[in-house]
Amino acid sequence: MEKIIENYALEGKLLDIHTYPDPVLTKVAEEVAPEEFNQELKELCKNMLYTMYHAPGIGLAAPQIGISKRIFVVDIDYDREETAEGSDEYTLSNFQPEVFINPVIKNKEGEITYQEGCLSLPGIYEDVKRFENIVVEYQNTDGEKLEMNADELLSICIQHENDHLDGIVFIDRLSGLKKSFFKKKLLKQKRLKS
Repeated sequence: MEKIIENYALEGKLLDIHTYPDPVLTKVAEEVAPEEFNQELKELCKNMLYTMYHAPGIGLAAPQIGISKRIFVVDIDYDREETAEGSDEYTLSNFQPEVFINPVIKNKEGEITYQEGCLSLPGIYEDVKRFENIVVEYQNTDGEKLEMNADELLSICIQHENDHLDGIVFIDRLSGLKKSFFKKKLLKQKRLKS
């Protein structure tokens, strides 16, 4: 995997990020089949990382780029610094990318509240309750089965991205009143842009 994504921040293709209420965001994504673990999948994951870093975000799921497959990428540790104050240019460093294919979350424990945002819900930030500690089983781009213990921000990020694979956006986790408010706000933003 390292060879494929060593230049993820410098080389890659920017993919279009779909925003709410795009129907792909409410659809349950399909598993990646054994025959799909190929060079094309590695290229997709590389482009997803490139898009995530340049968006910028700390996670990106395949449905957010219009592909209804059970894939997401995360990196909660990378650094993004302005090259000069007020500049639109940034330097990126300290990469710790993770690619999760066909993830299954197990052993959920504890509770943590964190203010979440989402590349598919621009401008919306709200506190969401998640499990503090999880175990996730997944495959890498070579199809190898792996397992990871995650806590705090990594746990939150994995749960947020995994929700995308189940057709859930983070505002679906809010109270009915807040959810309704944000959905109306997003629909209004969408109408104003068209």
